[in-house]
Amino acid sequence: MVETQIVARGVKDERVLQAMREVPRHLFVPPDQASQAYADHPLSIGSGQTISQPYVVAFMTEQLRLTGTERVLEIGTGSGYQAAVLSRLAGEVFSIEIRPELAAEAAERLKAIGATNVRIRTADGYYGWPEEAPFDAIVVTAAPREGPGAAPGAAGSRWADGHPGRGLLPGAQGHRTDAGRAPRAERSPGPVRSFRRGGRAPPRRPGPAVRAGTSRRRVAR
Repeated sequence: MVETQIVARGVKDERVLQAMREVPRHLFVPPDQASQAYADHPLSIGSGQTISQPYVVAFMTEQLRLTGTERVLEIGTGSGYQAAVLSRLAGEVFSIEIRPELAAEAAERLKAIGATNVRIRTADGYYGWPEEAPFDAIVVTAAPREGPGAAPGAAGSRWADGHPGRGLLPGAQGHRTDAGRAPRAERSPGPVRSFRRGGRAPPRRPGPAVRAGTSRRRVAR
């Protein structure tokens, strides 16, 4: 998986590659999906959600440029796999999942592999985790219709305000791609790095990570 799917597409950070080798991905998918756990595509994890393909997890993790001491906020725990990878690379991981059943399952999986530096909260990720702020890095692993920072002074600034570190933000909900096409990241002078809307975005879990009813808007760069 690591050599053929991840290194071959340009991920070079050795710490990220080692984490991808060490975390048992098959433990983060339902038993009936275990045979496909290391395949080059996303998989269903129940509740209408998916676990991203291995390359997307590695790519997003590399973009955070973690050194081992950072406090990282993840919006959208899902299966817990991204948090597990981050746990090998950061000092502390704070992960928010809106669906209680997924949060509970992820917590059990992370406990089973000894990821003691990960904390999971069942909540609406739109509002972040203000009592634990600031964070050195923020990664959005769900599919928001509208993300924080979408407009100056918007409610979404709850993620970015006060966080001078790095961030990764996906494009609009439903913007998907095939497994073989690499996502492109865009650097910005502010605290958030977003996927370039002009290119193809990586596969995203389609469930809500922000409050329902918000309109689809372009993510601010």
